[in-house]
Amino acid sequence: MAVDYTVIVVYLVGMLAMGWWGMRRAKSKSEFLVAGRRLGPTMYSGTMAAIVLGGASTIGGVGLGYQYGLSGAWMVFTIGLGLLALSVFFSARIARLKVYTVSEMLDLRYGGRAGVISGVVMWAYTLMLAVTSTIAYATIFDVLFDMNRTVAIILGGSIVVAYSTLGGMWSITLTDMVQFVVKTIGVLLLLLPIAVVKAGGFSEMKAQLPTEYFDPLGIGGETIFTYVLIYTFGMLIGQDIWQRVFTAGSDRTAKWGGTVAGTYCLVYALAGAVIGTAAKVLYPKLGSADDAFATIVKDELPMGVRGLVLAAALAAVMSTSSGALIACATVANNDIWSRLRGAVTTASDTTASDEERDEVRGNRAFILIMGIAVICTAIALNNVIEALTVAYNLLVGGLLVPILGGLLWKRGTAQGALAAVVVGGLAVIGLMASYGILANEPIYYGLLSSLAVYVIVSLATPATDAAVLAAWRERLAGRTSEPVSESVPAHQ
Repeated sequence: MAVDYTVIVVYLVGMLAMGWWGMRRAKSKSEFLVAGRRLGPTMYSGTMAAIVLGGASTIGGVGLGYQYGLSGAWMVFTIGLGLLALSVFFSARIARLKVYTVSEMLDLRYGGRAGVISGVVMWAYTLMLAVTSTIAYATIFDVLFDMNRTVAIILGGSIVVAYSTLGGMWSITLTDMVQFVVKTIGVLLLLLPIAVVKAGGFSEMKAQLPTEYFDPLGIGGETIFTYVLIYTFGMLIGQDIWQRVFTAGSDRTAKWGGTVAGTYCLVYALAGAVIGTAAKVLYPKLGSADDAFATIVKDELPMGVRGLVLAAALAAVMSTSSGALIACATVANNDIWSRLRGAVTTASDTTASDEERDEVRGNRAFILIMGIAVICTAIALNNVIEALTVAYNLLVGGLLVPILGGLLWKRGTAQGALAAVVVGGLAVIGLMASYGILANEPIYYGLLSSLAVYVIVSLATPATDAAVLAAWRERLAGRTSEPVSESVPAHQ
């Protein structure tokens, strides 16, 4: 394993080095939180694909392939569909808003009264999303070093917290590009063909497994519908995804770069399901489907290649973990703490350089604090899919309706948005407690109750002030002034 260890150690040291380099660039709030809003299409596509394809998409995606066959691709496939929908229909408008958080968008649209409550819901989502990726470190480091689960989570989580705290979004963007390349080579170009060959090819896989393993709808229509509700719609409104859209250097980059990333996700989804199906042929009686990825890597790959593929798994975990972590810290600082202490600033405010540095220090401190909270929560929890389901149920049940309603329906009001957040969020939590975390009912009824309350309360309350809507339309059209620090040519 010496060669494998060397590959992994070089990779981890490289991540920390990029964090140090990113620290030298992150001199303002804009640079630290959204990479100066100036990424070109190459970096934007790579980093967007990296953040949405995390540990659940890689380890969990292979596990679903092991359990259901090719139809196990649907979870990751719906993530790709959501990213495509976001990029084609909404990303240009979102990028033109020049905000830092989803709650700031809600404030602009509804008149400044939705921030704290929506911020709490978004914070819970981003925290749980970061936790799911951090849990996955245990699986990878167990294969590598036979390491205790808690120690593995602390080691992997500490590296992500370190480079994220140092350089913010610039560090995360640089590391994500490396992680995207490593993930592509390790999973698509190495593990996928090797797994198929080791399983005897597709003809042997078909001979060894039941026919439902090759049925595209074998996982069940209701499950696919639930994945669409949770993951496709979740991609449209998540702070972690929006914060990446904010980094785009132009509307065109946001639209077409995101479209490329979404298409990549569709390919990655199918690859994970095929790898899991091959693992079912090779290891038909694993104790847990989530062990399929680690087992096939450990037992079937040659020295060196094994290290690179495990580095790819680490890349998948770290990219999502770091993206969710900075989103969690941004929401906690800008949407909750700043508002509670009465020091809210808008995204278009320009400040003196010393105040910008103070904001960078404040956001850096929040990343560190949230990082510690994520590591502690990950140690206490265990099931990746359950944690991810909790995160997306809260997000979609509480925030989908007021966000999309604000973008698509001008009659929506602040009172309707707040009612939708509260009722939808509480309904999801109560129904998860009643039906179980993995049940479909919480997201179905939670989303319906949120929609009903939003429409009824909005129609029963006075329409949003005309001046607020006029300012909102100006933002959507991109006719507001930008801070000087953001008016810099795009980077590729």
